Amino acid sequence: MHLIIVDDHPLFREALSSAVRLAFPAAEVEEADGIESACAVLSRARSIDLTLLDLTMQGVNGFDGLIAIRTRFPRIPVLVVSGLDDPRIVREALAHGAAGFVPKAAGKPVLIRAITDVLNGAVFVPDGLSGPAEAPGRSKGGKPPIAQRIAELTPQQIRVLLMIRQGKLNKQIAHELGVGDSTVKAHVSEILRKLGVISRTQIVIETANLDYDHILSELSSS
Repeated sequence: MHLIIVDDHPLFREALSSAVRLAFPAAEVEEADGIESACAVLSRARSIDLTLLDLTMQGVNGFDGLIAIRTRFPRIPVLVVSGLDDPRIVREALAHGAAGFVPKAAGKPVLIRAITDVLNGAVFVPDGLSGPAEAPGRSKGGKPPIAQRIAELTPQQIRVLLMIRQGKLNKQIAHELGVGDSTVKAHVSEILRKLGVISRTQIVIETANLDYDHILSELSSS
């Protein structure tokens, strides 16, 4: 087994790594303290079988880190290990490509069972965290769910989308991606078309439910 732990807390990475090695003595464990460093490791180490990912890391907004890794490395399953355990967050994580969800408060047996299940091709959610199933279908206005619409974007369009959500202008996006302004404009146009919106502001509004902070604020006000 070859896996990577992505978490910006060194002590938790160490604890998680120790738990994995204790259960799987032959496991090879990589570590990363952020999304970019994780992507660098994933690009270099082609034999990685599983990513263990924390959602709440510095500089990561909502599910953006999960989306970025799933977009760039779609064949590597992602098991979310998070301190947030609301059923809505679990469902959103699964909707955006996570292969499983384990609360940080869970014991080692739960973690090991999750790793085993995911590596065997199953989706793992601890008992009591799946919550009531939401009816499939279309969202308000007859549009497909936002996760389904985002899945139609190319990897480069996903990167542009994440930067739009960060409030970056086309010139800033062009500079970071190393492309021309016209290329960015073309990407933005395609993102608007595929998401079924007419402005950058609507992009942010439509993708607001990708942010677990938004979900938590909704829950606290309900």
